[in-house]
Amino acid sequence: MEIKGERIINADRQTVWEALNDPELLCRAIPGCQKMEGSPAEGFTATVTQKVGPVKATFRGVVRLEDVVPAESYRLVGEGKGGVAGFAKGSADVRLEDVPEGTRLSYTVDARVGGKLAQLGGRIIGGFARKMADAFFERFQNLLEGRDAEDGGPSTTG
Repeated sequence: MEIKGERIINADRQTVWEALNDPELLCRAIPGCQKMEGSPAEGFTATVTQKVGPVKATFRGVVRLEDVVPAESYRLVGEGKGGVAGFAKGSADVRLEDVPEGTRLSYTVDARVGGKLAQLGGRIIGGFARKMADAFFERFQNLLEGRDAEDGGPSTTG
């Protein structure tokens, strides 16, 4: 399934680019992320717990960056395994552009699941994937604009 979207972030392109490569900030932006380590050059490892319909699982996965054009675009490619729940694979093409308000972040996400998760049906999985993508980019924007990742209120972490 493919999900497309964009956000206008009130920050310059270099700041947005650096945040897209910061494992600590990314971990705070990913709903359910418990741990994220690594670097853009070597890839990241992450542990994320999510509930999809009746299935709750902890996914351990890897993410690598491909087709990197510094401060302009990259492709995130990842795969996570959630034990008996199954697996999730996907990629996200991310592009940054200067706009008068700051930076336009455009994304196209392609996600696939297998195992028990795939048995839930396309409607549930599609809705969950869209919700996760929207939540990540909203939290990411909130963090960059100095608001709390969760609710858009003032950030308590600075």
